[in-house]
Amino acid sequence: MGQGLWRVARNQQLQQEGYSEPGYLTREQSRRMAAGSISHTSHRKQVQGGIDIYHLLKARKSKEQEGFINLEMLPPELSFTILSYLNATDLCLASCVWQDLANDELLWQGLCKSTWGHCSIYNKNPPLGFSFRKLYMQLDEGSLTFNANPDEGVNYFMSKGILDDSPKEIAKFIFCTRTLNWKKLRIYLDERRDVLDDLVTLHNFRNQFLPNALREFFRHIHAPEERGEYLETLITKFSHRFCACNPDLMRELGLSPDAVYVLCYSLILLSIDLTSPHVKNKMSKREFIRNTRRAAQNISEDFVGHLYDNIYLVGHVAA
Repeated sequence: MGQGLWRVARNQQLQQEGYSEPGYLTREQSRRMAAGSISHTSHRKQVQGGIDIYHLLKARKSKEQEGFINLEMLPPELSFTILSYLNATDLCLASCVWQDLANDELLWQGLCKSTWGHCSIYNKNPPLGFSFRKLYMQLDEGSLTFNANPDEGVNYFMSKGILDDSPKEIAKFIFCTRTLNWKKLRIYLDERRDVLDDLVTLHNFRNQFLPNALREFFRHIHAPEERGEYLETLITKFSHRFCACNPDLMRELGLSPDAVYVLCYSLILLSIDLTSPHVKNKMSKREFIRNTRRAAQNISEDFVGHLYDNIYLVGHVAA
């Protein structure tokens, strides 16, 4: 009994000193040493003929540098790939540390074209002192100006040589840009019908189902909140463009731009009816077919039924 108590007390003392039995480590220390050994062995494996990534990542000049790897120590291709995931703000911050890498023209060119897909200046010989970083700042400033006053924003782009004074160039810029406020853009297009005409022609609705094409159209050119002349203009332009993109389908279904116009209005009204919480008695499929065919008699019942199913399953065409 005395030897047993002595052994228990001795084991507790050894555990406090890091041992459970003479010559043996605790379980926790054993796991740490085993994991460290495995990790050390696996990380030391090198690709034959390549760089020792383990030593490259572990290399530090001092303890103060511990943290993110110094990108200048990596191959340029890998460094640029890492920096390409940054937005403009983070890339500016990165340039404080890695000035040569973060100020690379290819990185800023990618940021410009991913945000503003088309600018007239992209297709011109760059002027003296041109840089894509400076262009990004100008594009960002111009977009903010546009979102406050569309006319001033477009004039800013033209004054900097970013956009040509052409309705087609302005339409391409709007079509390829997602940073413009849609409410301000709607006001601008309502005033600049020449730009609106060119913007409509940029859409390709070939082989698209009518409700899906209408959704795509209203994603780029937002519908007004109320009925009026502008909405009628949009639907008219869409109807003619849809027929121009699908001449074979129009002949097969016997549809004209006027018939497509009627269908578009019917789809908008059906979308409001099915999605609005204020409408208690929803329009049935039978009612929609009857009302639509009454306005456009040459349309087949099956085709109108498919239109109803699309709105019922997918949702509003102008949301």
